[in-house]
Amino acid sequence: MRPTQWTWEYEDAEGRPVEGDTSVFPTQADAETWIGESWRGLRERGVENAHLWADGAKVYGPLSLRPAD
Repeated sequence: MRPTQWTWEYEDAEGRPVEGDTSVFPTQADAETWIGESWRGLRERGVENAHLWADGAKVYGPLSLRPAD
């Protein structure tokens, strides 16, 4: 069965949770497109890393939101 809800969770540099966008996405591609367009705003709010979840199961993370050097 395919996941139906994709969400992001966020953390600061110390690994503490950071409140961020709580949008629910219908596909992994939608969630990844959104983070690609929104990471700068999240960084401005202190988010260092993001974790992708599908129906409550962690898919991957931490995903660094720092720009590549």
